[in-house]
Amino acid sequence: MNVPATPAIKATPALVDPFGRAITYVRVSVTDRCDFRCVYCMSEEMKFLPKRDLLSLEELDRLCSAFVARGTRKLRITGGEPLVRRDIMTLFRRLSRHLASGALKELTLTTNGSLLSRYAGELADCGVRRINVSIDTLDPMKFREITRRGDLSVVLAGLDAAQKAGLAVKINAVALKGVNEREVFDLVRFAHGRGMDMTFIEVMPLGEVEGERFDQYWPLSEVRAKLSEQFALEATDYSTGGPARYYKAAETGGRIGFITPLTHNFCESCNRVRVTCTGTLYMCLGQEDAADLRAPLRASPTDEKLHEAIEAAIRRKPKGHDFIIDRATRQPALARHMSVTGG
Repeated sequence: MNVPATPAIKATPALVDPFGRAITYVRVSVTDRCDFRCVYCMSEEMKFLPKRDLLSLEELDRLCSAFVARGTRKLRITGGEPLVRRDIMTLFRRLSRHLASGALKELTLTTNGSLLSRYAGELADCGVRRINVSIDTLDPMKFREITRRGDLSVVLAGLDAAQKAGLAVKINAVALKGVNEREVFDLVRFAHGRGMDMTFIEVMPLGEVEGERFDQYWPLSEVRAKLSEQFALEATDYSTGGPARYYKAAETGGRIGFITPLTHNFCESCNRVRVTCTGTLYMCLGQEDAADLRAPLRASPTDEKLHEAIEAAIRRKPKGHDFIIDRATRQPALARHMSVTGG
């Protein structure tokens, strides 16, 4: 499909927050919908936004391009599940022009892998080089229980398609107490055996879900200690621009990442903001303060007001988040689900 030519973006001053952190990484959710209902992310009966509230693909392109003009070097497309968004490849094709011009260093996405068999080749053609795929277990029955409707064999076929297309894959797994505790070694060996990085993530206290999130919480300090029983872990300075801290496993030669929003937050080096599928900019995943970018997008065909809104928002970016899993009330730190701001 041919995409109409778009004028080259005009560089404008970089975005720097009140603490001197340059904003170079933007995560953009293109939908709150997902074909899974993972127990730590969504409730069983989610109520999704009406489609009229979502930014159009053209508006998402304008928004992303505005951030690229202000120094964003990495764009991550998220959801929900981003690949369920109708005509999503149109957006990837449009955004690929910023890779071609050199203005954007990386265009990537996080996916549950269910649609990779269909889209992996096209993603590679659009300049995507690395993707994150969420797999919390290698047990097909347990996978079904965690996702409530996912098919592990379909996801594994998606991994095959992604690697065949030349995409580098990183596996993400949420560490869940009593669920995948016994699988951490198998997950590492599976990923490293296929030449993929493996990253473990602490469960985040976002949104109301069935069950007790406190019961799900497994500190990654304990996960790392457990992995050390079978792997010699050496800290590295490897970074993909995100919050993971990476170690190298001597036995496999592969990397293991740890994302620890609760036990050891990564706020001091935060270079990220998130935009929801409705155009709401969250300066911090763990704070409620937000800015509406949809209104300035729709108020004018030019981007002057959009840039003003982005600048004003970045001036309010906090020093850090307030994530905590409340043992007393067992309430989420924030009411919004992870699917709203993107995983």
